[in-house]
Parts: sequence; C-alpha cells; structure tokens
Amino acid sequence: MNESIHGERTADRLTELIEQRMAISEVLRAIANSPSDLQPIFDTIVANATRLCRAELGSLTLFKGNGYRVVSLRAAPVPYYAGWDQGRVFPVLPGSPRARLVESRSPVHVADMAAEPAYREFSWAKSFGARTLLLVPMLKEDELIGAIGIARTQVQPFTDQQIALFTDFAAQATIALESTRRERQYREAQMALAHANRVTTMGQLTASITHEIKQPIAAARNNARAALNYLDKSPADVAEVREALACIVNDTDRTSDIVDRIGSLFKKAPPRKEVVDLNAAILEVTALTRSEAVKTGVTVSTRLAPQLPCVPGDRVQLQQVMLNLIVNAIQAMSGMGEGARELQISIDAVPSEGGVRVGLRDTGPGLSPESLSRLFEPFYTTKSEGMGMGLSICRSIIEAHGGRLWAIPCEPHGALFQFTIPAD
Repeated sequence: MNESIHGERTADRLTELIEQRMAISEVLRAIANSPSDLQPIFDTIVANATRLCRAELGSLTLFKGNGYRVVSLRAAPVPYYAGWDQGRVFPVLPGSPRARLVESRSPVHVADMAAEPAYREFSWAKSFGARTLLLVPMLKEDELIGAIGIARTQVQPFTDQQIALFTDFAAQATIALESTRRERQYREAQMALAHANRVTTMGQLTASITHEIKQPIAAARNNARAALNYLDKSPADVAEVREALACIVNDTDRTSDIVDRIGSLFKKAPPRKEVVDLNAAILEVTALTRSEAVKTGVTVSTRLAPQLPCVPGDRVQLQQVMLNLIVNAIQAMSGMGEGARELQISIDAVPSEGGVRVGLRDTGPGLSPESLSRLFEPFYTTKSEGMGMGLSICRSIIEAHGGRLWAIPCEPHGALFQFTIPAD
C-alpha cells in the first residue's frame, strides 16, 4: 500500500511539473508572438497561474510608489474594480496580505480570508468572493516590481507543493517578462537613434530639399504670369490660360508631395507594416538627393525592375536606408580629384532568394580591408564629423525586415552596397 501511495504521489508530482513546463511554454510563446505589447504576456501569465493551481481568480499587479496597478485580471466583473484601467493606482492597505508581501518579499498564503482581522476592509476580496489567497512576489534582483495572485472561492488551502510550484512559475515568468522589457527598451533606443540619424541626414540635405521645393514653386509662378498675359490679350486666349492653370495645379501638387515625403522622414513614429513599392520608394529618395548629387558632380542612374514584387515593411525605414547609402556614396566621391563620379542604383527580383535585391555602386575611393571588416559596427566611422551610427542602423532596419545588408569593394575602385528584402 505504501508503495502504491508513493507511486501516486510521484505521478502527481510529475503531472504538476509537466503542467508547469507547459505554463512557462505558453508564456514564452506569448512573448515571441507579442514582442512590442506586454498586455498579451500579462494575460497569459495570469491565465496559466490560475490554471496551474486550480484557482478561480487571478491577477498580476505592478507596484508603483506606495500603491499598485492591476495590469491583468482573471475574474468576473466586480464593483471594486469597476471601470479600472492600468493607469489607476490602488493603495496597499495596512495589515493586508499585500502589505505583508511588500514587507517580507516572500509568498503570502492566507487559508481563509474571512478569518483575517481586517477582512472588512478588504472590499476587493468580498467583491470577488475570495476565501483562500496566495500572493507571490515578482522580484528583479532585490527590487519588488509586482505580484502574481491567485485565489479560490472556497476555503481550500494550497498545498506546500502547489506553493513551491507556483513560486517557481512566478520566478520564471518574471525573468521572461523582464527580458521582454529590456528587449523593448533596446528597440525603443534603436528607434530613437534611427530617428536622430534620419534628422541629421535630412539636415545635411537642406540645400537639396530647398531646391526641390523651389523648383515647382518657381514653375507655378511662371505659369501664373503666363496666364495673366494670356488674359490681357484681346480677345483673351482662354485655351492657353486653361493650360497654364492646369500646370499650376500640377506644380502645387508636386510641391505638396515633396513636403509630405520630407515630413514622413522627419516624423518619429513606430514601425508600420505595409506593402511597399520599392521602385517608387527609391525614385522618391533619389529625387530628394538630386541637387546634392549635381552640386558635387555625381551622376546618378537608376535601373528599376518591371513587375517587381511588392515587399512588406515600413516604407519610411526602407527609404532611410536608401537615403543613408546614397548620401554616403555622394560624400565618398565628393573628395575625389579626378575620374568619373557615378552612382548606379539597381533593383532586381531575385526568385532564388525569395525577394528583392537593391544595389548601389559608386566610383569612389573604395573600401580598405580594415574598414570593410568594421563597416557596420556602431560608432565606427571614417568621416571626421560622422557619428558612426548610419550603417549600423541601416543593417538593423534591413535585418528587422528579414533581409541582409552587405558591402564589397569594386575593381579598379569604388564600392558596392547591396541589401535584400523578402517579398510576400
């Protein structure tokens, strides 16, 4: 009989461990599927915690100052939390189980909430009908960041094994959650750097941008003057006036398009997934850099691909990559004494790689073996006034789109930068 009991206990323990591993797997899956949103991760942690210990109620709270925020709740709606949102901070009541958890930084197990001296003050417990409660701290090193709580509506204390199991689950969930937080902070820092780099690059092209805007404005003024001259004729040449006015409309539309493109490149916004026409996106960037190329004597040619498959991605980010690579090539050739200054931009569908390949080949001084090996390292630059972040950011953007970016030296001189982007 003893062997039978021992075997049953071993089987129960094995079942609990399997359930715990499954619960952690669910949390890790939620993290993988939701890299930029913590809410699905919070909800998955609470759902699995509740199921793991056969509880009816569950919550995940984060501490803020002397109070706490409820970020996930698994229970029927109750008056106490009616209209609650994640920004509302609830007080930690003196003498409450949560206050004991804050003080001890250890799990708090209450076999019967109704037996607590301050039960009358626990309106949340009465609202939920909670009787048996288990609170486990979420610790980042020695810092208390939150708590996972589960409760039963019947007086049914949790076993030591369940408490140990739940404590272990909470610790692993905390590690996974903090890892996601750090990853999100890293991505936010990358976005901030990318935005700063984009603004710096656009600042370098101020003269080019000004020229691009002045052109259609000057054309519109000339057409307006022509329309006035046609109206002064006797009789007025209505057909010519109409044509001049149509040209003015086209010129103002062109100006508006340029301003919109510049505004989108300056705008600091989260990545947006859309279907991108790379042919059109590249033409827009080359238009913005045309005057800079002319000023430095660089001839820019483009070879676009007909019937190019559209790629999923963030149009502004991909244009930032093109902007950086074009400006880098123009600057590399600007210091040359003699020789042709040419930049060839090509784009091809590459079925073997399942996507699109863009190439930028210049006739500049080329790449030394040392610079080639460190080209994409953060803060590495060969420019006297460079930050050394442009190419590093470009590679991060391309890799985030599932592609790759690389460079190779050309003979007898020059360099070729290429990147690939997967197509739909």
